[in-house]
Amino acid sequence: MKKLTRRLLLQTAAVAGLVGATIAPQAASAADKLSIAVPGVPPVFSSVMVYTAKEGGFYEKYGLDVTVKPFNSGVAAARAVVSGAVDASLSPTAPVARMVSNAGVPLVALQGLEKPDWFIGSMDPKMNSCESLKGQAVGVDSPRGARWVQLQNMARPCKLVPDKDIPTVNLSSNVGAAMVAGQLTFGVLHLDDLPVIERESGKKLTIVSEIEKAAPGTHYLMFVSTKKNIAEKRDLLVRALAAQIEATAFMYDPTNAEKVGAYAKATGRSHSDATNAVKVFTDFQYWPNGHNGLNKARIEKTIAIQAGIGKRTKGKAGIDPEKGPVSVDALTDPSLWDEAQAMVKKMMK
Repeated sequence: MKKLTRRLLLQTAAVAGLVGATIAPQAASAADKLSIAVPGVPPVFSSVMVYTAKEGGFYEKYGLDVTVKPFNSGVAAARAVVSGAVDASLSPTAPVARMVSNAGVPLVALQGLEKPDWFIGSMDPKMNSCESLKGQAVGVDSPRGARWVQLQNMARPCKLVPDKDIPTVNLSSNVGAAMVAGQLTFGVLHLDDLPVIERESGKKLTIVSEIEKAAPGTHYLMFVSTKKNIAEKRDLLVRALAAQIEATAFMYDPTNAEKVGAYAKATGRSHSDATNAVKVFTDFQYWPNGHNGLNKARIEKTIAIQAGIGKRTKGKAGIDPEKGPVSVDALTDPSLWDEAQAMVKKMMK
């Protein structure tokens, strides 16, 4: 009788365990680990979406233990995804399109930041034209990294080419600091760099060129993973996207600006500067709020520019004409974001 009773108790516990796993899958997968690479050391401000999702507890809410790893550039971050060192990254659209087109790397975009905010700044008000860049050192992130590519785009109207007509200096995300220190006159910068450089240098920064004027309608950044990860870790990636959807909505609520400014400490900005930058970037509609950020027209234009550069340079830069450009459908998979959005709606009921 005792043996029978014990067997029934064990069977009941097993059934209860199965029911519990069915009812509360998030609790069962609370230890699921995911690693995300972000661009820049220290990270650029676009990564605040990821840091808000982490520090604000949104990844945890969806049963994820996320490690955020800064890389020297978004290109290096994308390469880390390809190598398997990390599961996903925030990486610039143009280099990702070039990598997929030229080398057939299995990167796929799941979410995006559509609007680039790049501009070329000058510490010398007399050096204020595209032509003034000729022969002058310009601060970028890395060879053919995001800043380098945008310098290429913004210098195209005056027919100047980086590392041919314009020497470049590789500084990851420390371009602004080098300009403040008087080490550089020119740099490729983000919007949040401008007030910091002006305050710390005591000088007015001159805008030489803006990406939306030099090459309007391009696409900025992608949250990418590999086809292998999508097949093997789809649930984790969907949950990460769900967390980022909630985190972004949180960021757009102006009453949360102080909290988001605190979450942004990894970028190296002071709390005050970061809080101010949150307003600048949400007004700019920088992070995708309520949509996946994979605007097809912007991505197509970005790919087309890289294809044109490849054609003009006979494959030495841009997309190799012998390889051919990747299509938007092959480069993106919006289905995971759709699943994540449905998950968020269900979670909030």
